Amino acid sequence: MKIRTLIVTLTLGFTAAAICLAADTKIEQALRDLDAQWSAAAGAKDLAKTVSYYAESAIVMPPNGASATTKEAIRSAWKEMLGRPGAGISWKATKVEVAKSGDLAYVSGTYDDTTTDASGKSVKDHGKYVVIFKKQADGTWKVVADIWNSDLPASAPAPAEKK
Repeated sequence: MKIRTLIVTLTLGFTAAAICLAADTKIEQALRDLDAQWSAAAGAKDLAKTVSYYAESAIVMPPNGASATTKEAIRSAWKEMLGRPGAGISWKATKVEVAKSGDLAYVSGTYDDTTTDASGKSVKDHGKYVVIFKKQADGTWKVVADIWNSDLPASAPAPAEKK
């Protein structure tokens, strides 16, 4: 009788674990898909759609700039990025980690960014990013924190002007 109870208990435990793992895998894939859709919106320079991925309480921390903590500031930052001459941006998730609670997750990956400098020369950047998604009350996922930085070496500061 003890062996039968042990077998039933182990079977139920493994089944529960498999169900949880399958749910995590579904969430992970949903977040990968969501991140890819967001990248496509930014690549298409669709400002409204790009900004729609952020929660009301989001914070965006771009490199070499001030944090954006309101929807208006986030919209303004993206408008500037997408409006640069020759602007082109895309990113791809390389890792998705979902909290055990199922309501928070982070996505990290790499990005490629292109713009045109004042002389008309194409300037390319490549780097990494981390985004934190939070499940909203309506079941959707929104970005609550977004940060990225370049893999390229920092440019040297301009020489001081002599007087």
